Amino acid sequence: MLERHPGGERAIIVQLDFGEGETEDRLEEVRLLVESAGADVCAVVTGRRQSPDAATYAGKGKVQEVAAEVAAHQGNLVVVNHALSPAQERNLERSLQCRVIDRTSLILDIFAQRAQSAEGKLQVELAQLDHLATRLVRGWTHLERQKGGIGLRGPGETQLETDRRLLGKRVKLLRERLRRLQQQRTVQRKARSRSDVLSVSLVGYTNAGKSTLFNALTHAGAYAANQLFATLDTTSRKLWLGEAGNIVISDTVGFIRDLPHELVAAFHATLEATSQADLLLHVVDSASPAREQQMAEVEKVLDEIGASTVPQLVVLNKLDLTDLPPAVERDEYGKITRVRVSAKCGDGMPLLRQALTEFALEKLHSLDRSKMADTSLIPD
Repeated sequence: MLERHPGGERAIIVQLDFGEGETEDRLEEVRLLVESAGADVCAVVTGRRQSPDAATYAGKGKVQEVAAEVAAHQGNLVVVNHALSPAQERNLERSLQCRVIDRTSLILDIFAQRAQSAEGKLQVELAQLDHLATRLVRGWTHLERQKGGIGLRGPGETQLETDRRLLGKRVKLLRERLRRLQQQRTVQRKARSRSDVLSVSLVGYTNAGKSTLFNALTHAGAYAANQLFATLDTTSRKLWLGEAGNIVISDTVGFIRDLPHELVAAFHATLEATSQADLLLHVVDSASPAREQQMAEVEKVLDEIGASTVPQLVVLNKLDLTDLPPAVERDEYGKITRVRVSAKCGDGMPLLRQALTEFALEKLHSLDRSKMADTSLIPD
């Protein structure tokens, strides 16, 4: 796995604008990511370019500016809020004489720190190794260090070829372990679907308050913190809704803009539960000025994992940070589409339970109608 960042690293953030806009939002987000990884942000370098420089991403003048900040603040880590090519990463490290990581590596590192379950750790390691496969610049024979180095190498193999072969073997092993875990999940989901229990998944942008909402609904005591990617491992609990009976509600990993493809692929087994759900609670930080963009980013990931057609109920959370009262919004057919709540304070939570009860009862009634239709087709 990737080397971890020890706490107290002094980081310089590089944020360039290539015409995407939302520069301030992007800068604030990467600052939170760096702090979530355990580093101290001691300087920020910004700028504008038409396109990234092929060799150094930022161009000669901007690299010199970054080098000056590294020297002035005794920085030992440069974080570029963009995806870097292996060549750009190597060239920047040579010029700056310190470690350089891109946005993908930063997010992968946070995931590595937060993963708790065996499955979560496997998924993160697989994502890291997939990312590393294109940028082998250091030796990776430590993956099989317990077997010793001499004798591992094939005839005529260079060290790099050996590293790639060992990395490939490790990736294959991880994929097989995750495949078996995915099979177990599939069996469990089929058992739940046979019992006609409504399945609800919480989705949303990272730090929107999903885990706090999950705890408020289920009293599960899941870890919740004001930081990015506080939750990685999916947690499921039953929730009693009176006349609607029990439903199963699941807390899942948060999404973020430019979520590394390696992570989406590695966490496919976990995210598959989202695509199989009967209802998605799309939790939104209603106090965030970037909430519309964050909702759009969540929709992009849902589309990528095949969950874009699952019915959604939007939960506008963090009501305590706005001046709006708790409320329910309905469409022209009378169905609840949005609920305004504060999971932290409890305001509006009865309205959310009411919305879930309505959806669960409608699902039960549709199942009953379906069973009656099937029975009517049986010949006398």
